[in-house]
Amino acid sequence: MEKILIVEDETVIRSALRKLLERHEYEVSEAGAVNEALDNFDLSSFDLIISDLRLPGAAGTDLIKPAGDVPVLVMTSYASLRSAVDSMKSGAVDYIAKPFDHDEMLDAVAAIIANHSPQSTPKEQRTSAAKRGHSHLGGMIGNCQSMIKLYEHINKAAPTEATVLVHGETGTGKELVAKAIHAYSHRTEQPFISVNCAAIPETLIESELFGYEKGAFTGANTNRMGLIEAADGGTLFLDEIGELPLEAQARLLRFIQEDEIRRIGSVESRKVDVRLICATHRDLKTLAQENQFRPDLYYRINVMQLVLPPLRDRGKDILELAESILERRCIELNKPVATFSPKAIQAITTYTWPGNVRELENVIERAVILGDNGVIENDLLNIDLELVNVTQIRSKRPIVAPVTGATSTEPLGDDTQQDDLSLEDYFQRFVLEHQDSMSETELARKLGVSRKCLWERRQRLGIPRKKGAKSAS
Repeated sequence: MEKILIVEDETVIRSALRKLLERHEYEVSEAGAVNEALDNFDLSSFDLIISDLRLPGAAGTDLIKPAGDVPVLVMTSYASLRSAVDSMKSGAVDYIAKPFDHDEMLDAVAAIIANHSPQSTPKEQRTSAAKRGHSHLGGMIGNCQSMIKLYEHINKAAPTEATVLVHGETGTGKELVAKAIHAYSHRTEQPFISVNCAAIPETLIESELFGYEKGAFTGANTNRMGLIEAADGGTLFLDEIGELPLEAQARLLRFIQEDEIRRIGSVESRKVDVRLICATHRDLKTLAQENQFRPDLYYRINVMQLVLPPLRDRGKDILELAESILERRCIELNKPVATFSPKAIQAITTYTWPGNVRELENVIERAVILGDNGVIENDLLNIDLELVNVTQIRSKRPIVAPVTGATSTEPLGDDTQQDDLSLEDYFQRFVLEHQDSMSETELARKLGVSRKCLWERRQRLGIPRKKGAKSAS
């Protein structure tokens, strides 16, 4: 059984993390400060140390040197992400933001222990390193679990001739996935033709895809090759295929079934050898049930479905993406290499990014154009931190019932209520435990949110301020 040491001064966080890890069969020890950990434990006896960055007396990074070969995972609030990145330069193996998601924490713990286990063979270590190296596959950046899974599926699907359906929200980078599949296939030296089905007028979509013969309709003065024929030998990427008219869907289905196309106005069919990749942000299965998309076409293109996660669900990938985009935009715009300020980092990592990577790129490009001192401040990003709700962004669990006056009197140590704290549970219990001794400003700072955000969550969860509570300083 692997042994883990938790060094955290907040009792509610330490207890929740200990119980989470013990439920997954780890042997856990606790300490409230760096000196307590050094005095009471032999650090070399642990497989992993999880420490808060900010601790009373000394920083969590002070454990890195005495820990020796034992990996140290740093926990930090969103407001301190830049310090967490700096701590990795000091030797921390990784960092994780609070309030943390359970799955993210468990994945990080399992990966770190596996990669640093003395029993792991050099081959296993190389394999693990290779997987981490997939973080830039086909121009895509990311190391979260959903992206690692996506890379694995791309590597498996690319060498085949299977039709691929890429599903993801607008702006997530579906075309990058298609280009990666093409690049890792045997067709890499052949054409890659990209078609945005939503950008072509309905009256022109068939002639664009299938081409036409001279005289087929008014204005058809010459023969014209369609985009499918132009992709012969290579790959055709149909983006937003859910916007394709039903008439064009019927002709596309024949192309998929017979590997042949017929130009508009022609009586002859032409054989083509084309690998088809489709993408959509819509639920094609539901559209098929509602007769808005041909069911037979849906089943034809849904051979291998790849799911691209939205940016808000990609954890630390957001900051890595932002820094990569910032560096690239500085070079493209002939600007000095810039960095993000701590507040800008907080904004980037807590904003929901409804426009996904495309929105992130646009926001950063605007900031680079307006910035002139080498530091990108939050005001240049134009992200309102007061509107950011950290808990809603990171939580993958349903919101629990509001805490009423009756339930607020229940003891916080009730194991049945605290066995597996969600992020909302953590917020409620932390506020209830500390609101008598902390001001609103101090509570907000500890939770890594603004006072306005703290007030809004109190209202939503039904946690009123107690009369006589310590006033804001």
